[in-house]
Amino acid sequence: MLGKQLKILGTQATKAVTILILVLGPISVAANAQTYSVLYNFTGGQDGATPKAGVTLDQAGNLYGTAWQAGSVDGECSTRLQGRLGCGTVFELKHTGSGWVLNLLYTFHFDDGASPYSRAVFGPNGLLYGTTGHGGNDPQGACGTQGYGCGVVFALSPPATICRNVSCPWAETVLFKFGAGPSGCEPLYGDVVFDPGGNMYGTGLDCGFGQGVVWELTPSDSGWTESVPHEFATAPAISVPFASVTIDPAGNLYGTAIFNGQYGKGGVFELTPSSSGWIYSEFYDFSGENDGAIPRGGLIRDQAGNLYGTTFTAGANGGGTVYEFSPSNGGWTLTTLYSFSGGGGPYAVLTMDAAGNLYGTTLLDGAYGQGNVFKLTPSNGSWTYTSLHDFTGGSDGGQPFGQVTLDANGNLYGTASIGGASNKGVVWEITP
Repeated sequence: MLGKQLKILGTQATKAVTILILVLGPISVAANAQTYSVLYNFTGGQDGATPKAGVTLDQAGNLYGTAWQAGSVDGECSTRLQGRLGCGTVFELKHTGSGWVLNLLYTFHFDDGASPYSRAVFGPNGLLYGTTGHGGNDPQGACGTQGYGCGVVFALSPPATICRNVSCPWAETVLFKFGAGPSGCEPLYGDVVFDPGGNMYGTGLDCGFGQGVVWELTPSDSGWTESVPHEFATAPAISVPFASVTIDPAGNLYGTAIFNGQYGKGGVFELTPSSSGWIYSEFYDFSGENDGAIPRGGLIRDQAGNLYGTTFTAGANGGGTVYEFSPSNGGWTLTTLYSFSGGGGPYAVLTMDAAGNLYGTTLLDGAYGQGNVFKLTPSNGSWTYTSLHDFTGGSDGGQPFGQVTLDANGNLYGTASIGGASNKGVVWEITP
């Protein structure tokens, strides 16, 4: 049924998009008022190492995040994942007065998941939900010859009674284990998202037709049931969704894929729900020129329906771009807001504040080639770029894969995957 509804627009859809290239040069605004600080240094022990996602903020100002490796001390992950320190962790940083205390919420042990690339986020019922890129099923290497595992979707619930200890572990429930074939596998960067009915969505970059899928989990009294709104096919259609999807009030899903398309540089897609299934349309293919290439980060949506995203490379200055799609006469108008000049641009989705400013990170841009935190400020039809912090790869961290989180006071939070006191990554804060 879904196959009959499938509408792969491909190169024809690209022609329907109006392209407005607004390339700003490397305009830099001094950020002297900003204060950068490291809140936590990972040790590579039980606390974890190499955080590859941003953090989630609760109403009390505590931070929640994942560490990609370390944590577990058993041999399962080091054997299956070729010498990694461990399967990874989920942590909380409690804001206590003027300081922060780490609370280790959960440690993965392969069968229940391994290698969390994405954040753990709060769902409608107050539990933490997330995915791991590896672990779970795949004892014979069905999701790759290395036997890394296909990944899982998990939920973490707090203790049933008040915990007064320094460390208060949470309980994990594995909601779904991915496997080879149409269910998809290896969900990497990008949070899970929920619709108003409590259904959960995400992407897997492998399996399906071998080019990745968009998946949906539907809750019921007996558990969660998976369905696949879309399986990505081979060229010329875009393929391999690296980030998750975003959802609009009508239930439409929007996302990016990093490969193929008319120019082989990835593109942007939409999934529209209908009574007989999901209708897929591919409405833009990146050319690898001024518009950028390889959109590893997903999309965000503002209240006017505009979509914002990033590309990892290409653009006018060669280091990736920030772009906007505006709805116009039944189509979309592309505007390139900024072009980076470093060796590797944004990996993560952007963050927008109430004033419409955009925040993000780059992996290998910045003054020292170790990534940075940036802000784009709209003004009179143009955008002003400010580098809020340039990572050195030393005690301040480096190579941030994850997104920026913003609190009500304008403080920014995130992680860096390397550097810090033990060179295992850090959690950082930037205060205005």
